[in-house]
Amino acid sequence: MGPLDAIFKAYDVRGTVPDQLDAPLCHAIGAGFARFARDEDPATTRVLVGRDMRTSGVEFAAAFAAGVTSQGLDVVDLGLCSTDLVYFASGHLAAPAAMFTASHNPARYNGIKFCLAGARAVGQDTGLERIKALVLDPPPAAEPAGSVERAELLDAFAEHVRSFIDLGVLRPLKVVADTANGMGGLVVPAVFDALPFDLEVIYGELDGTFPNHPADPIQVENLADLRRRVVEVGADVGLAFDGDADRVFLVDEQGEPVAGSTTTAMVASGVLDKEPGATILHNLICSKAVPEIVREKGGTPVRTRVGHSFIKQVMAETGAAFGGEHSAHYYFRDNWRADSGLIASMHVLEQMSRAGRPLSQLRTPFERYAMSGEINTAVDDPRAVIERVSGAYPDGDQDRLDGLTVDLGHWWFNLRPSNTEPLLRLNLEAPAREECDARVAEVLALIRG
Repeated sequence: MGPLDAIFKAYDVRGTVPDQLDAPLCHAIGAGFARFARDEDPATTRVLVGRDMRTSGVEFAAAFAAGVTSQGLDVVDLGLCSTDLVYFASGHLAAPAAMFTASHNPARYNGIKFCLAGARAVGQDTGLERIKALVLDPPPAAEPAGSVERAELLDAFAEHVRSFIDLGVLRPLKVVADTANGMGGLVVPAVFDALPFDLEVIYGELDGTFPNHPADPIQVENLADLRRRVVEVGADVGLAFDGDADRVFLVDEQGEPVAGSTTTAMVASGVLDKEPGATILHNLICSKAVPEIVREKGGTPVRTRVGHSFIKQVMAETGAAFGGEHSAHYYFRDNWRADSGLIASMHVLEQMSRAGRPLSQLRTPFERYAMSGEINTAVDDPRAVIERVSGAYPDGDQDRLDGLTVDLGHWWFNLRPSNTEPLLRLNLEAPAREECDARVAEVLALIRG
């Protein structure tokens, strides 16, 4: 495997700085992305570039911009951004975009997320392989070179996020947001500024060294400070954002975390109230409660593979109004099918305002089963292990949409190989915690041989 293979992932570019990713490589990637974007749409004249607060971001974004302009395209420098702000900019300005971020990864990482005009996803099968080939075989410079201009879209983005809800029903709820020294520290206050909520931000300073805790809210230990603060101040809800602020996890007023599947079901319910009969997407490791609730509300649930490029593609094919993932990515058709933790937060706050009940009560009807969460196991031969596990459940309803899913009626599990490591990821659900734990032990014993 060559050095580029290590950093060109399924959905983005990501690696350690400076051994895997440095400024000259960012320049080459910029030139390659410019050529790719223009090949996709010959009318392309500019590329948007944003960055998060990581210390290497300024140098890397500038080098990337120079690569873009070397191909005769102009650059619109968006400056410090959340990833969902960059997606908004790509839709709003109808231009391809690149966001410098390594999301929830530690400080030694940086990376690049790409999209075409209209926030259209660029993944391994939809452009990343072509960009990588152009890095290996660089296109010649164009004459004349492009130029760079600055654009400020934070206020327009904040207004866009607020447009998804009925502002007239909002109540003065107390909200604590842990932005983990990530880009939420910029975008969250801007969105909440015109709303009747009492917002407290913890770790709001932009600091790419993440001095307080990792910006990875899917790990429950990283929610500890938010959980404690919510209870201390008597807040109605806590919001935990990742490093580039495109994901959000909720904490209720008792300090208890809310699973991504539960939030997906809650947002889906709110979307269906506004758009009866809508199609709702859920990835195949979301709780069974999600499609059940969608059907009960008169909607059409559609099951998808895990990953934003797959969900955006199915959303385009089906016209789905909303899609959710267990990992707290929430996609909205009217957000150019892109994901936004802030828009999802608005939906939940609107529901809380309408219900007049605490989140600990509001969440209950959406939580019907016990879930394992994602359990990773290192194995030598993931494919062989999947076949061994498959053979142990001949009476189960099996499919291979994404890894192996086995439905045994009252309990089910999914076993997926990692895209980048010799790992298998197990997600399992059963009616009650005791059975869930027992079934996890059963399947893990098969995985470990």
